[in-house]
Amino acid sequence: MEKGQRNRNISRWRRVYRVRKKLKGSSEKPRFSVYKSGKHLFAQLIDDEKEVTLLGLGTQSKPLQNTSFQKKSKEAARHLGTMLAKLAIEKKIERVVFDRGRYKYHGIVKELAGAAREAGLKF
Repeated sequence: MEKGQRNRNISRWRRVYRVRKKLKGSSEKPRFSVYKSGKHLFAQLIDDEKEVTLLGLGTQSKPLQNTSFQKKSKEAARHLGTMLAKLAIEKKIERVVFDRGRYKYHGIVKELAGAAREAGLKF
């Protein structure tokens, strides 16, 4: 691995841990984690005490396959946030801790969070 790539990866991990050290999810108030890849978007609700993923969705999930929400976009983020919030409320999870990871809170991440708030999640 070249030195530039190694430094970039170290910087990314530092950003992740700088944000995440202040957050802790539990079964009553899980961590709402966001991950963006090159083409897709993923969101999870994680219980850090038991180290278990309570709920997870992404643009590659079965409910979104063969729809217009199959790729990463603001519209897909809004739809994903709404779906995740509805599924969380069905599992009696209303309060979460938002973990933006290494991403700035704008664009797709902001749309995802806003849609989840509008659908009933509190954070």
